[in-house]
Amino acid sequence: MRVVTTDTVPESEIVESLGVARGNTVEARNVGRDITQTLRNLTGGELKAYSELMSKARDEALDRMVSDAESLGADALSTSGSRPLPSSTAVRR
Repeated sequence: MRVVTTDTVPESEIVESLGVARGNTVEARNVGRDITQTLRNLTGGELKAYSELMSKARDEALDRMVSDAESLGADALSTSGSRPLPSSTAVRR
């Protein structure tokens, strides 16, 4: 699956737009981790546990979006600035 951040797929012609492919996820930390991150927030600095959680959630959302596009019969995803992740246009090249 080719994922691009433009309205076109380089070196390819889009022959069909198949609709919006979506990929969403919600991740949560345990209460103990939330307490330690709240204390870290009071003193300042990066909340590394939340940064890692956000990165994991973003990767999972992208994987789900690719799976959704494949279920629509797409072989590429076109994600332009007008439609932010985690949704893209599923297309066939």
